[in-house]
Amino acid sequence: MKVMPSVILLASALPLTSYANECGEFTIADMNWNSASLIAHIDQFILNEGYACDAQLIPGDSVPTGTSMIEKGQPDVAPELWTNGIKEALDKGVAEKRLRYAGKSLTNGGEEGFWVPSYLVEQYPELTTIEGVIKNAKLFEHPEDDEKFAFYGCPAGWTCQITSGHLFDALKLEDHNFEMIDPGSGAALAGTIAKAYERNKAWFGYYWSPTPVLGKYEMVKVDFESGTDIEEFRNCTTQPDCESPKVTMFPAAPVHTVTTESFATSQPIAYQYFQKRGFTNEKMSELLAWMEDNQADAEEAMYHFLETSPDVWHNWVPQDVAEKVQQAL
Repeated sequence: MKVMPSVILLASALPLTSYANECGEFTIADMNWNSASLIAHIDQFILNEGYACDAQLIPGDSVPTGTSMIEKGQPDVAPELWTNGIKEALDKGVAEKRLRYAGKSLTNGGEEGFWVPSYLVEQYPELTTIEGVIKNAKLFEHPEDDEKFAFYGCPAGWTCQITSGHLFDALKLEDHNFEMIDPGSGAALAGTIAKAYERNKAWFGYYWSPTPVLGKYEMVKVDFESGTDIEEFRNCTTQPDCESPKVTMFPAAPVHTVTTESFATSQPIAYQYFQKRGFTNEKMSELLAWMEDNQADAEEAMYHFLETSPDVWHNWVPQDVAEKVQQAL
């Protein structure tokens, strides 16, 4: 009977020992845009400090990384892939048991739409719908033409120039004296929102999330009251030669964490973490705004996130892992 306490102690220690040894060496793509690079740094820190993994960051980009994972099995993890652009190749990789969709990097997907400032909606609640925007068209002053109303479109040459242009036509906004204004660049489009906010002026146009702009400025997405027609969006709204576009809301763009199949089977503990880890657009936009305001890189933003948002990341990991990460900070 005297051996019982030591037996119990040994038994309780076993899971901890095997648990620590279950996580090995693997690579995570450090993609070349802020949100993906931030996520990669967060993943590396939590996995290395909380699970005793050996996760290494290697440079990555959207299509080349996805292609390399399918053809060469490297890197092991792409933390943020906007999968619409390479969906066919990724789905084939999954079918051939080379890849897995681990989870959603952005839990509500990438978001696009036509937006108005929230302070304007407080004054005119009907602006939440396109009917309300048209009814109050005079609010949206054109910067160069007193007889027209301003709609700020997507910069020329971007994919969203096609989609926002088709929806501008489908909603017959030109019939209501709106004119689509090409801002010239992404920075200039962001600048029009900032300028409107500084002056408490009306603004109506296209934008997307997560972005620093929507992290700084509270905007309301206008409801077209049409629902989302994915087939229409895929077959017409996104096509340059679509002649008769119909009204549809922008569907959410799927944004996944993708891993190789070999990683998923050899590193089940780490894979389970990727299944649980995800950000809302609101949180990511807030983090991107912080990065921009503080001229911070991904590593600095990672520390900022882990220190200020334990309510978010503690939900991704067991309590003992959270404690180890907290201690490492």
